[in-house]
Amino acid sequence: MSNLDSYVRSSKPPPTPLATSQEIRDRGSTFVGNVFAATNPDEARKAIRHLKNVAHGSRPASHEIAAWRCMVLKPGKTGLGGPDDFEVVTGFDDDGEKYAGGRVLKVMQKESVIDAVVVVSRWFGGEMLGPARFDHIETCTREVCHTFRLKDDMATSIATLTSLDDILASLRAELASITSSQPGPDRETPRDDTPTTITVKKTSASYIALEESLDISKAKRLITARENSIKSVKQALRKARAQDA
Repeated sequence: MSNLDSYVRSSKPPPTPLATSQEIRDRGSTFVGNVFAATNPDEARKAIRHLKNVAHGSRPASHEIAAWRCMVLKPGKTGLGGPDDFEVVTGFDDDGEKYAGGRVLKVMQKESVIDAVVVVSRWFGGEMLGPARFDHIETCTREVCHTFRLKDDMATSIATLTSLDDILASLRAELASITSSQPGPDRETPRDDTPTTITVKKTSASYIALEESLDISKAKRLITARENSIKSVKQALRKARAQDA
């Protein structure tokens, strides 16, 4: 079975790059970087193989230079012991371009990228580039690492927003339930045997556009707005509970 057939028949989706760098062309050679999510070295190697044998199968690169950093459980640990149960496992593959894998790994460490594998592909153009090739490799790595960090920060921000949305919806529902049972100036006091039912429609915010924009500043502003809204509703709840007492 060919590598392509094995990926097509696999029940798991093929590795997908989270970011791809711009191409760098120098004297016939071409450099391009890709970053994939990888929670362990095995996943990193699968991503490398997929890029090399499938994505670049019809146009093989001269070198697929890779490095990975993964947060994994230490042997014999369960994760219940906290951060000390984990360790960062690193590795790299020069793929014939001596010292290049270490350069990729060094940039990943500087960018604090974890649970990822970066692969910089080089198509040799026939002319030796000397030390300039390492500059190109590092530039491609830095670009995809920067995007990876942005996407990771955005995912965290959206998770926070979703949680705050749920809290806000719950508080508003509670406030609506209390205030509906309190007689107002134009509201008739319900009899004790008259049940009061309040239905609060909860709408799920879509953050697809925000996720695609990678606008972290906007995400932080939205988080602040949600937190302020929660404070306001909590204040209103305290007043409503005091009146209901």
